[in-house]
Amino acid sequence: MIYKVISKSEFTAFIDAIVKANNAYGPRRVDSDRNGEPIYKFMPVASADEIAFDYTATHFSAKQFFLPFREELSHFSFDEQDNWEQHIRYEAPPTLLFGLRPCDISAVNILDDVMLRGPYPSPYYLARRRNTFIIGMDHLPLPDCFCKSMNRHTVSHGFNLFCSDIGDSYYLSINSSKAFTFLKEFELRNPTPEDDCLLIERRKLIKQSFLTNIEVTGLPLFLDIEFDSPIWEKWGDKCLNCGTCAMVCPTCYCYSVEENFDIDLKGSSRHNRLYSCNLVDFAEVAGGHNFRPRNGDRLKYRYYHHYRGFSANDNQQICVGCNRCGRACLAGINPKDVINDLRLERETCKTGDSPSPNRT
Repeated sequence: MIYKVISKSEFTAFIDAIVKANNAYGPRRVDSDRNGEPIYKFMPVASADEIAFDYTATHFSAKQFFLPFREELSHFSFDEQDNWEQHIRYEAPPTLLFGLRPCDISAVNILDDVMLRGPYPSPYYLARRRNTFIIGMDHLPLPDCFCKSMNRHTVSHGFNLFCSDIGDSYYLSINSSKAFTFLKEFELRNPTPEDDCLLIERRKLIKQSFLTNIEVTGLPLFLDIEFDSPIWEKWGDKCLNCGTCAMVCPTCYCYSVEENFDIDLKGSSRHNRLYSCNLVDFAEVAGGHNFRPRNGDRLKYRYYHHYRGFSANDNQQICVGCNRCGRACLAGINPKDVINDLRLERETCKTGDSPSPNRT
């Protein structure tokens, strides 16, 4: 890692030059919510003027650039002699992503563990990941963010360049030779002791600005103990089975595979489509049997996957605390409320004292 400092005016010139020369995406305001608060989304940008440098959080995460909602895996063509050919393409254009927050970069790192370091790496994901240049930026959290509770409010890898706001300048963490090469044409300086102090104060400010905290210590054990808790039915009855939480989540990666035949029967295609464990038919198998027919069961397994972990993601907790799911949920289901309910039930339970058996 190489550390440099760049003035904000020079940094704007750098961003202006790099987005004009590449297929670039950055945060842009696209609408307002019912309270008048801005809604941001990663959109194509052609200049620094189009980027909302002071944005809070995007409605959708950067997952869409690595795991699109729907993609073609392969295409088959048939001829009259019953011969067939399979066509597979692992191609991805070079892409620049600007402004990712630490929690979103942490989410990409989690997807890397699943999609690249697992027993069956995805060549489609690999092509996109290797051809994506990530520039991260720190920020003050929203009131309902709990990234600090998940230890995702800072990040040390998974990016090419990371920028910390220290007043009139940015403190740069350069994590790739490509980023260092891009910055050679611009005026940089080595950090001074004063810059280091400003960076430390900035990180203290961010850490102290979190208003939402969730106690996750021992949470995997709590989930095992509360496997049959009525809490799941309570919150499951509210769930609309819409899958919105998985759509906006930066780490949900479950998917289904579909086969589609051409109308003329001369070809077919196989598609990958992101899915959600909250959907009614997620656990349905041949014969119409459903292993998770109740809302509470499906909601429970989503929380198990995020806060206890499955073998596919090396049993790590994959929630990064961005709370996009809580903001987007039409039924008002929030991770903080669900987890607090589970803890309250366990920590306030009382058991009767039974005498020890007599010695014989």
